[in-house]
Amino acid sequence: MNLNWFFLTLFYSGHASKAPGTIGTLVSLPMGLAVLIFLGPQTLFLLTLLITLIAIKSIDRYERQSGIHDNQKIVIDELVGMWIALSIAPGMLFALNDLAVWENGIAVQIALSFIFFRLYDIKKPSIIGRIDRNAKGGWGVMGDDIVAGFAAGISAALVWQLMLKLSGMLA
Repeated sequence: MNLNWFFLTLFYSGHASKAPGTIGTLVSLPMGLAVLIFLGPQTLFLLTLLITLIAIKSIDRYERQSGIHDNQKIVIDELVGMWIALSIAPGMLFALNDLAVWENGIAVQIALSFIFFRLYDIKKPSIIGRIDRNAKGGWGVMGDDIVAGFAAGISAALVWQLMLKLSGMLA
């Protein structure tokens, strides 16, 4: 195994015997939160773009050498999708102790981002599924997770806003 494989499998988390995508997403979550807390959503998003570009080239190289498309052990795409969702919802600067404050919705939006991302990544509705089926190479592996990340972040933010509206109506 080499450094490229270490990167693509997200520190070998993709070698999990069950649900490597979910494990990869769980591994990426605290790393994304650390960047979000200490450096902000813009930095998280820009770092995600950089990792995406590196991952696409690395996946292309892996696929040329192995002849295998979309190996399920490759989970760097889960990191990218999860980090995109986190950069959208909650998508704001906050401190570590803010996670425990219900009123600001940060913890709720993080949980919703994870749930929506896994749902979209597993079910692959609409364009997410088309990208997964039709795109080739690194873009094929990464593309569906990129779109799922955007959809998850937007969905989490919308659900949180709906929760706020409903709680205001009920109060």
